Parts: sequence; structure tokens; C-alpha cells
Amino acid sequence: MSPQAPRASMLQVFKAVLWSFFGIRKGAAHKADTLRLHPAQVVVAGLIAAALFIAILVLVVHFVIRHATA
Repeated sequence: MSPQAPRASMLQVFKAVLWSFFGIRKGAAHKADTLRLHPAQVVVAGLIAAALFIAILVLVVHFVIRHATA
């Protein structure tokens, strides 16, 4: 039996998801992530990160429109 790698914390999961948003990932870090990350954790973190990204974009657009018309 092979020893199981320790589970990743939520901070580590978000870090991996955010780096994947940029498309920048080292091979060794990707290998380590495949051992530690559970797919459900990645999906949830990805949905949360995408929702935050969209919310930030909406807030920026509202801010720009409000100041452009004033």
C-alpha cells in the first residue's frame, strides 16, 4: 500500500485554482497538487473564485459608469 499524501487546506486549494486561472503552473507543483487535491475541492473553489471575479468586474463597471456620467 502506498502512503496517502496529506489533504490540502482550503488556502492551498484556492492558491492552485487562482494559479490555474492565470495558466501558470510549474510541473512539480502540478504533480503535487494531483496527489493532494480532491476534485470536489477544486470545483467548489473554482466556482467561488469565478463568482468573485464576476462580482469584481460588475463593481468596476458600475464604478466606471457612475463616474463617467457624473
